[in-house]
Amino acid sequence: MPSNVHEIRPKPSDTEKITINLGFVDLGQVDLMVQEGFYSNRTDFIRTAIRNQLERHADVVKQSTARKSLDLGLRNYSREDLEAARRAGEMLHINVLGLATIAEDVTPELARATIASVSVLGALHASPAVKSALADRTR
Repeated sequence: MPSNVHEIRPKPSDTEKITINLGFVDLGQVDLMVQEGFYSNRTDFIRTAIRNQLERHADVVKQSTARKSLDLGLRNYSREDLEAARRAGEMLHINVLGLATIAEDVTPELARATIASVSVLGALHASPAVKSALADRTR
């Protein structure tokens, strides 16, 4: 590989794909709203509906986040973070509302040695080996 060419790792998606089941009448009404130009597509309608519901219940989400001591948003755990915890003799309790990422270079052994529990409302990105190693500690 020439010295001026660098391999670029693909950027991880900032969204998570979900699947929902809708009744035919509800789906037809969504399609009608799209056809009438209120929304650009079904996904736009669904995202807007979800955001409206989250905004409607924002106080409850805020109170629950504080009560459960959740980190809100994106939380990355690097190999260095986990090694520092191991040196300090600390065990981490991962509590995230959003996206928790455990770096790809974290070994299953390091994860088990430093992570006591994992509770993620949203998505957890980690290697399959690390997820498997933490399976008994994940809620």
